[in-house]
Amino acid sequence: MRYFAVLGEELSYRRAAERLFITQPALSTAIKQLEQQFGVKLITRSTRQVALTELGAAWLPQVQQALGGVDTVIQNLLTLSGKQRGRLRIGYFIGTGADLLSRIVRDFASVHPEIATEPIEFDFADPTAGLGERTTEVAIIRPPVDLPGHRMLILDSESWVACLPRDHRLAGRAEVEIGELLDDPIVCAPPSAGTWRDYWMAMDARDTKPPKIAGVAATYEAETTMIARGLGISFTTSSVERFYARPGVAYVPIVDRSPSYTALAWDPTALSPEADALIRFVRERPNFGAGEPTEVPLAQR
Repeated sequence: MRYFAVLGEELSYRRAAERLFITQPALSTAIKQLEQQFGVKLITRSTRQVALTELGAAWLPQVQQALGGVDTVIQNLLTLSGKQRGRLRIGYFIGTGADLLSRIVRDFASVHPEIATEPIEFDFADPTAGLGERTTEVAIIRPPVDLPGHRMLILDSESWVACLPRDHRLAGRAEVEIGELLDDPIVCAPPSAGTWRDYWMAMDARDTKPPKIAGVAATYEAETTMIARGLGISFTTSSVERFYARPGVAYVPIVDRSPSYTALAWDPTALSPEADALIRFVRERPNFGAGEPTEVPLAQR
């Protein structure tokens, strides 16, 4: 029922699976089992959209109300027992570290069951994933971001790739150099993304020549849709090729750019005990990245 409720709210198997910290096939199987158990159809799915059936739309608010009651009963039990759970808001940047986030949250919960984690997704408009506005306490981000004074732990690195229309002159190449694409119109993040926007427009490689902006997108879905329509190109990371493959788009590795990093970031002057526990937990486990924290750079090294 909880899987159905989240899918009914998101109407996207990818977003629902990320919220639930499960794989898309596991979510799809669970929904099919629910429908088969009662001989009903709750969700319709095509290559273009996910939608609730008339029955599913009528049942969704009842499921939400029932689950809300269960959550309240559990919270009342913790209150009565004196074992109130602490809460930790974890931001994560759209399309970045979703698999890492799932592993971190699950493993952290096994060690710290007294802390309830609340993951919150942010799009290109806020690459700080809530840290800049202090709506989150720790976040999985992709630097560089405008967060002077914050610190980070590197969790992963990826290579740059060019996202091109399928009929682009370089779409069939095995690799490209950044200079071959700087004259192409580019799909970029909103201006609010600041330093992160400049980084992914490769402003450091353009000297004083401004880019030709073909469009502005706040999500990878919007970005790849514009590129599939032939409006322009974009620069992104190798993981996007895995998660956002679609007809009309080709991904080509860029050979002359430094890696892009995924990092856990936080403000050391505003750490709650719950946030401090998570940072210590991640730092002590090599499979999540290791090493001493370093200042978040304003321009990626």
